[in-house]
Amino acid sequence: MLSPNFHRWMETWNRKFHIYIGFYLLLFIWLFSISGLVKNHSNWAFAEFWSQREQTSSQQPIQIPTDASDAAKAGNIMQQLGISGEITSIELRPAEDRFDFRVIRPGKTINIKIDLREKSAKIEQIKVNTWGIVNMLHNFTGVNVNDPEEKRDWFITRLWSFFMDAASVGFIVLVLSGIWVWCYQKRIRLSGIIILCLGTLI
Repeated sequence: MLSPNFHRWMETWNRKFHIYIGFYLLLFIWLFSISGLVKNHSNWAFAEFWSQREQTSSQQPIQIPTDASDAAKAGNIMQQLGISGEITSIELRPAEDRFDFRVIRPGKTINIKIDLREKSAKIEQIKVNTWGIVNMLHNFTGVNVNDPEEKRDWFITRLWSFFMDAASVGFIVLVLSGIWVWCYQKRIRLSGIIILCLGTLI
């Protein structure tokens, strides 16, 4: 049995945690709610972004890097081209003198196709509008789950991943603190059980 003093202390700090964590999560709740609607109703006129995308293509000479790994080579080429983002889909084809990879950042996808013989890079960019950025942020992780060797190499992606982890933990704490408040409010126990059952059923 908890002592009255401990209970009051827990109740005070629980309320503070519940309020402040709720404020922290507010931005993410809005982001995932809006992006979820955009994903679920991509045929809505205002949410249509793919048909309004901007595509550009350019060619640029480069120095072929001598870095050991393919990821390091891709990073070197990105520096030469003045491009930043998360590297993915690296494909080396020595028989064809080709080295291709993709750079992703919210709102922009860049396909870089290297001709190793000609020492040139073809840069194909696809840029989407604000709704496209919101849509991409919904599941932007920077890594391919089907490729365990792929790692996050862009600082922004690592930062975003950290905040996503913090948001996930925050939601768990928010739920647990809500359950704590509910357990000690006798007048709302029955209604809480009903709502919990309805939510689980839905």
